[in-house]
Amino acid sequence: MAEAFDRLAWDDLRLIQAVAEARGLPAAAAKIGVNHSTVFRRLRQIEELLGIALFERHRTGYVPTSAGEEIVALAGRLDEEITTVTRRLAGRGSAPAGELRVTTNDSLLVYLLTALFARFREACPDVRLDVVLTNQALNLSKRDADVAIRATDHPPENLVGRRLARIAWALYGRSEDFLATPEGGVDELYRRHWVSLGDDLAALQVVRQVRERVPAERIAYKVNTVLGLAEAVQAGIGIGHLPCFIADPMPGLVRLAPPEPALAADLWLLTHPDLRQVPRIRVFSDFMAAEIGKRRRLIEAL
Repeated sequence: MAEAFDRLAWDDLRLIQAVAEARGLPAAAAKIGVNHSTVFRRLRQIEELLGIALFERHRTGYVPTSAGEEIVALAGRLDEEITTVTRRLAGRGSAPAGELRVTTNDSLLVYLLTALFARFREACPDVRLDVVLTNQALNLSKRDADVAIRATDHPPENLVGRRLARIAWALYGRSEDFLATPEGGVDELYRRHWVSLGDDLAALQVVRQVRERVPAERIAYKVNTVLGLAEAVQAGIGIGHLPCFIADPMPGLVRLAPPEPALAADLWLLTHPDLRQVPRIRVFSDFMAAEIGKRRRLIEAL
């Protein structure tokens, strides 16, 4: 048995870990970048080599045996150690160069960051940007990204970074629909059609507030991105809350009420502690902090 374990490679452990996490071969294959038949064949070879079954095949998927669980745990520990060493080595360069992987969401990218990224590339042409758009938090500990630019009041405790601004939100409608002040004031607004972020973003305060205040039959449109929300208000589908830095410059929109402090969220630039002194990350963080600082009045609706 010991000799058999000596013949296991790191790729074999990664494969076993991927099957355990995905609970199936196709998803595991996609995770590690090979095809389904390769995972099936290699898993069978590993089990034959060790002389033990690592997984039980159930209707619900692949479930690790007790031996499989031990190997999955070993793979996890090795993965963490390799990632830690990789992060530390990444910080030993002296010049800001190489690829920088940045994660953010589509609305921040389109309405704020793309222009700043272009300015950064002019200032630091040896740094190549790889931008990953997602509303989900990527694992910076696993190097899914090097830097995250996120709107959140609760940044992960295992990351470090800078609070760049506080994003103000207010209620907006299409300008042509509000050529005069509504006679019924705020009450009249709740009788209009509304647009809202989708149910998968229900944890956000702005979504909860709409649910609490607006009758369900008046919520005419939901979309799971702020970018789509702004387009919907501009198209006249309904009124809705938007970040002021997005809505205020749009000529087709008008602010219907002052910014609501309860809806505001901090804008953070985050990275892993082991990466903060990497030259390309340090210069990128300094640059973005300075550039966003110039736009702070717009972002905070001051």
